Amino acid sequence: MVLGGPTLAMSFSATAVSSYLPVVARHATSSTSIIGLIIAGEGLMAILVPPIAGAWSDRFRANGGSRATFIVAGAPLFVASLLGLSVARSPVAMGLLVTSFFAGNFISYEPYRALYPDLIEDSAAGRAQANQAIWRGTGTVLALAGGGLLLSIWLGLPFVCAAALQAVAVGALMLMLPRVSRRARKRRWRPGREDLRLDLRDVLRRLRTTLREHRELRLYLLANCLWELSLGALKTFVVLYVTAGLGRSLSSASLIIGAVAVVILLGALVSGKLSDRLGAIRTMRVGLWLYGASLLVPVLTRNTLALLLCVPLIAFGGGLTMTLPYAILMPLMPKRAHGIMTGFYSLSRGLGVMLGPLLAGVAIQLLGFGFSSTHGYAAMWIVTSAAILLSIPILTRLGRCVSKTPE
Repeated sequence: MVLGGPTLAMSFSATAVSSYLPVVARHATSSTSIIGLIIAGEGLMAILVPPIAGAWSDRFRANGGSRATFIVAGAPLFVASLLGLSVARSPVAMGLLVTSFFAGNFISYEPYRALYPDLIEDSAAGRAQANQAIWRGTGTVLALAGGGLLLSIWLGLPFVCAAALQAVAVGALMLMLPRVSRRARKRRWRPGREDLRLDLRDVLRRLRTTLREHRELRLYLLANCLWELSLGALKTFVVLYVTAGLGRSLSSASLIIGAVAVVILLGALVSGKLSDRLGAIRTMRVGLWLYGASLLVPVLTRNTLALLLCVPLIAFGGGLTMTLPYAILMPLMPKRAHGIMTGFYSLSRGLGVMLGPLLAGVAIQLLGFGFSSTHGYAAMWIVTSAAILLSIPILTRLGRCVSKTPE
């Protein structure tokens, strides 16, 4: 419960930026490629910042410090960036502020997320990530359902609300975390020398060495990149698909997408429990077939009934890909490297989050002539579905590799 609050705030903020900033940006530019480039700043920061922040939090903790120091350090940057986005109206300013927002966000988020393997046993990894996904889904629901209404009042209001929520969440975590940490069943570990003398070159060297020595992590990197590519494309253009593509009002789009996000919550809860019973990889593999196929339906038709029938499957798949990837990674993490491996997780995310909006924006512009009934926006579903379907054989190989690895 204590760890969940920051997830809600970060999810609300990230969703407001990735889903509703494109609506604001459309007032400044009609190019979907430029809009995708603006949002791709998240992916760029996810590649550069998390491995360093996570590794340094390992080092700081090894010296008797706390990961909370990093959580507090990033707060001023992402709060100030959100306030800047509330008044920015040029694509260049938006791009710079998105980049600074996610830089601050990842400085805080990687050490924060490393608290999960610090405090929670592997046997509860699926349920723990399901719990976090519920908090994340709640933040997504609030942002999607309320974002359109807030935009209708003032274009900057969603970002001001996000900044306030972030500040409150970080303050609450700082108050409650020490008590929870004392009572939790911790994994106590003694740092090796490499943990105490970690610099930038060491981080990059350790990442390269880890990937070279562990084939399962290389497969995971590719699979998670594709999952996040799909989510990144979907988050960036789904509101514009409903409004500009299907002709719905912004308030109606917020309610529709908010209702879908509720199903995502249920999907996250169910998939987390199934993963602890059946295994995260097995649960993920079955769910991805249904998810990938359902993402193709909006490519083929605008029929309301057909879209309504595929929505629950799309929503469940979204909950699945939000919940299980980190649960799959947790048992693969080398000991004494929770922080750097959490950074590795966000590195794999960052590649997808950066490519997803860019590829979807380019697809909308290049293939728009074939989807004139939706002003080209239906083309984004090709990118989302292809990424999910391509990840299935990679996940299958990962499962075989893990099953052969001795405990």
